[in-house]
Amino acid sequence: MLSLEQAREQILDAVQPLPAETVDLRSALGRFTAEPLRSTVDLPPADNSAMDGYAVRAQDLASAATASPVALRVIGTAPAGVVFDKLVEAGTCVRVFTGSTLPRGADAVVMQEYVKQNSQDPSSVLFLESAPLRDYVRLRGEDVKAGALLLEAGEKLTAPRLSFLAAAGISSVRAARRPAAGLLATGNELREPGQPLEAGAIYESNRLGLAGLARQAGALPKIYPLVQDDLGATQAALELAFSECDVVISTGGVSVGEMDWVKAAFAAMGGRLHFWTVSIRPGKPFAFGCWKEKFLFGLPGNPVSALVTFLLLARPALLKLQGAREVLTRTIPATLSEPLANKAGRRHFMRVTLDERGVARSAGAQSSHILSAMARADGLVDVPPKATLSAGAVVEVIPWD
Repeated sequence: MLSLEQAREQILDAVQPLPAETVDLRSALGRFTAEPLRSTVDLPPADNSAMDGYAVRAQDLASAATASPVALRVIGTAPAGVVFDKLVEAGTCVRVFTGSTLPRGADAVVMQEYVKQNSQDPSSVLFLESAPLRDYVRLRGEDVKAGALLLEAGEKLTAPRLSFLAAAGISSVRAARRPAAGLLATGNELREPGQPLEAGAIYESNRLGLAGLARQAGALPKIYPLVQDDLGATQAALELAFSECDVVISTGGVSVGEMDWVKAAFAAMGGRLHFWTVSIRPGKPFAFGCWKEKFLFGLPGNPVSALVTFLLLARPALLKLQGAREVLTRTIPATLSEPLANKAGRRHFMRVTLDERGVARSAGAQSSHILSAMARADGLVDVPPKATLSAGAVVEVIPWD
């Protein structure tokens, strides 16, 4: 039985990024860069004003004060987007606005709040304070120089990063293709939500939850019909899903029971199984295998086990398929409000809630079939075998996203 780290290492060693494609920046949210990106321009592209006010020569206002204002003649107005074509010479200024290109000869901007009209001379204005050199001036290239590295390969395109790239003149990026993830659920007892529920049957919930987690990880989930506990039916379902998807994520049918057909069906279609048990709780029965250049993630049937093993083992693979640099789930530090005890011999990923103060507590009963605790939980805490994490201990919470 493999440790979590051994299982994850085997999975990531087998997975390589999918081919890259060109993506319009407007559709690139959540994608991962397939190559480094460099700026096409200086940012800002020219010296410009950071305020509404007046562009001046700082030396002209060295003596300006409220008690002794200095008058400068206004030689024009420079709206944002217009380059003023005259030179700011001694004794002159130009009306500017936020984003206006700084006129030639000017080296500072005075906010309009510190300027008043000159009643003695309408062609000039009075400055009530001095202007330090380059005050309220955004210098060309002070943020980014043309050709500078903006993002490395494998970085996630968040909304702020998309804005950054657009400002640098980039309209499209190369990104690894998003993996299609086929979702199967096996079991004679399963029924679709909304159907009549006869004795012995249960509503299937894994595919919908896993589709949400897969979508959060950047994959394109596709939900397939329920699969009966039968070798032929299971093989047919796997073959269909593999023909249409890059990865297949199944739930149920991977343990050692007489009705567990996923491993046998996968082998019958030519798949190669790498391993099928991991020393974690919940989620011991977990199968990983390869079919051609595609991958099977055989998750347990219990809903909590399915979602936990997806988060710990399948999600990193989906991210690597997209070329992500960071594939391991982030963690959030928190303080336990109560003890978390694990009496078993396997690591237990326990469901916890997390409040705005960073306090974590058990989400409820921790059995792998308890859906209410999973629904309340904000994430998981890794509790070592035969150990108790005491109240007040600082832990790392693995969030669902």
